[in-house]
Amino acid sequence: MTEPLRRRKSSFSGGGDGNTCVEIAPLRTRVAIRDSRHPTRGPLSFPAPAFHAFVEALRSGGAPV
Repeated sequence: MTEPLRRRKSSFSGGGDGNTCVEIAPLRTRVAIRDSRHPTRGPLSFPAPAFHAFVEALRSGGAPV
């Protein structure tokens, strides 16, 4: 049996029901991302190092490579 993903909503979800955001779920070697407005659609997944580099580039104001 597989363990359910532990999803976390973006801290920029906004007010109300918080339904306009992305959710992330860390996996062993990848990060899964989904749109909370369409939770039944399949998530996208990226290698963890690539996702972390993307987030760091956003935080620093630079464009991801």
